[in-house]
Amino acid sequence: MEVKTGYIYHIKDEFFDKINDKGLMVNHENGHSRPTYFTIKDKDILWFIPLSSKVSKYKPIIEQKIKKYGSCQSIMIREIAGSDSVILLQNAFPTLEKYIDHPHIVNGKPLKVIDSIKDEILDNFKHLLALKKQGINLFFPDIDSIKSIMLQELKNNN
Repeated sequence: MEVKTGYIYHIKDEFFDKINDKGLMVNHENGHSRPTYFTIKDKDILWFIPLSSKVSKYKPIIEQKIKKYGSCQSIMIREIAGSDSVILLQNAFPTLEKYIDHPHIVNGKPLKVIDSIKDEILDNFKHLLALKKQGINLFFPDIDSIKSIMLQELKNNN
């Protein structure tokens, strides 16, 4: 499977079994499978950004952040595939292609986020990574530790 930035995928249980990080979102919730993920391909590493349908839960959080900081780049609400989705950049984490279960399919095709939203997500994600390099970590999972595990796994498999 060719993995591309801007598409939505599902992840295998195996990843969550391997990575025990309290910052990762719940694997299964209310009998549903885990969230879908907006994916960013960065060489051999993939960045997964969870999507949620719980708009009413996150709207007040976004409003609080805007009130306190003037903006909110760690959580976005945008229309994806005809309905509002919460894009949880703060919950992003690195993984490998082998942990992808399958692409999210809508109308018989893998779901691709429209370019304007994809670009906005990428800009916000790069901003959060830049803040992290400056010592301001807005990510809930320990992305450095997870990335290290993923890179070690790649090294062991080559």
